[in-house]
Amino acid sequence: MAAVVRGAALMAPLPVFIKQLPFCHSNILSHSYCLHQDVMKLACADIHVNIIYGLIVIISAIGLDSLLISLSYLLILKTVLGLTREAQAKAFGTCVSHVCAVFIFYVPFIGLSMVHRYGEQHDSLLLVMMGNTYLLVPPVLNPIVYGVKTKEIRQRIIRLFHVTTHTSDP
Repeated sequence: MAAVVRGAALMAPLPVFIKQLPFCHSNILSHSYCLHQDVMKLACADIHVNIIYGLIVIISAIGLDSLLISLSYLLILKTVLGLTREAQAKAFGTCVSHVCAVFIFYVPFIGLSMVHRYGEQHDSLLLVMMGNTYLLVPPVLNPIVYGVKTKEIRQRIIRLFHVTTHTSDP
């Protein structure tokens, strides 16, 4: 519940800030969806409030989440080290899947933020590719990451790609 409230509280002001901006340049976005950083660059007014608030959102999302995830894993590690070897292996397997899911979300997120901050304005293909990667890759790869942990799915994948070699004696 705290994550939902925090997400809503951080994102709710963004449309209000954008609505107050006057736009006099082109109205063509570099993404296939409405990204705050992209829209505010089209404004012909002072966007410092938007930039500062965007920085707060990024720091909160990356900084606070990283801190809480790291703290969680330290507590998990402390608990897991007291378990049997078999239980440790199972717990670490689950943790690896979760860490992969976290990286699948944060790497495109950080990449998209960096491209908008430091990227060239005229390189719109990179912006489109990074935006669509951020939008599409996490929901596509998450089921794969967690599905591979399921024994039945893993066995089917192995059978699917298993190539038998036949040796013939001359």
